[in-house]
Amino acid sequence: MDDIPILLNLDSKDLSDQLRQCMRSRRLLYSTEKTYLYWIQNFIRYHNRKKPSDMGCIEVDDYLSYLATKRNVSPQTQSLALNALVFLYHRFYEKELGELTFTRPKFRKKPPVVFNHREAMDVINLINNKTQALMAKLMYGSGLRLMEVCRLRVKDIDFGMNEIMIRGGKGNRDRRTLLPLSLLTSLEVQIREVKALHNFDVEMGWGEVWLPNALATKYPKAASSLIWAYLFPSSKPAADPTTGELRRHHLHKTVLQRSIKLAIRKSGILKQASSHTLRHSFATRLLENGYDLRTIQELLGHSDIRTTEIYTHVLNKGGRGVNSPLD
Repeated sequence: MDDIPILLNLDSKDLSDQLRQCMRSRRLLYSTEKTYLYWIQNFIRYHNRKKPSDMGCIEVDDYLSYLATKRNVSPQTQSLALNALVFLYHRFYEKELGELTFTRPKFRKKPPVVFNHREAMDVINLINNKTQALMAKLMYGSGLRLMEVCRLRVKDIDFGMNEIMIRGGKGNRDRRTLLPLSLLTSLEVQIREVKALHNFDVEMGWGEVWLPNALATKYPKAASSLIWAYLFPSSKPAADPTTGELRRHHLHKTVLQRSIKLAIRKSGILKQASSHTLRHSFATRLLENGYDLRTIQELLGHSDIRTTEIYTHVLNKGGRGVNSPLD
């Protein structure tokens, strides 16, 4: 197992480092790494800092049931905790947990909140920052997730084919989606600005960006190439959390989240909306315009058509598409 020795207390910095090494050897995303470490640490603290190697199926069942019955977490949150513990025991300790019988929270599938077109444009137009407004337009116009738009690279914009390439999306899947024609000029301007900033970064010595899947080793010059630069870079360089190298990363997701949330409040829209509502609205507009579910599924990157089908319940046709006698 990658010759990683096993330590017994997650509060030990050595064990945390070894868990990170194990995760990085399997090329887990940095966000996944942080999430797994959080839930593993929470699991150990719940059991009064008992050694993880002395625990197993019973303790995992107890902890996951506690999350469902006492903390009232969602099914998705419980699944995150389960995935972290499965990694700890199956991958790190190479120990089978056996059959788990924990209590699962009740799953309530709620239809997504969506904007109509006027509402979506009102929100976007109320975003003061030009770059962040462009990112919001891509979420609404191309159906991108928050992290997908943040992680876009210059090379992902295909002007010739009017497509956007999404790499390493949810489930680590790649896909193509449409490039709105109305954004071509704005994106060309954005790339010119990125080029100027990239040239400055190269001169300053921090012009390299993070590359996935050991590409930096295979292609040593790629990290400093313009095509790999982030389309929406951060305002200043920062130390890479995995290597310590000074680099300019992409704009942090919370910056865009806050801007969109503020714009929603300013718009006066009385819906429990968020940045993800723009993606939901993209799918709903396509359905309204008569596009079939399979096409929408591919553009959104859903692995299961049933996930896409939920948008059929939020079309602007009243409850279940039935007209009220009053109307």
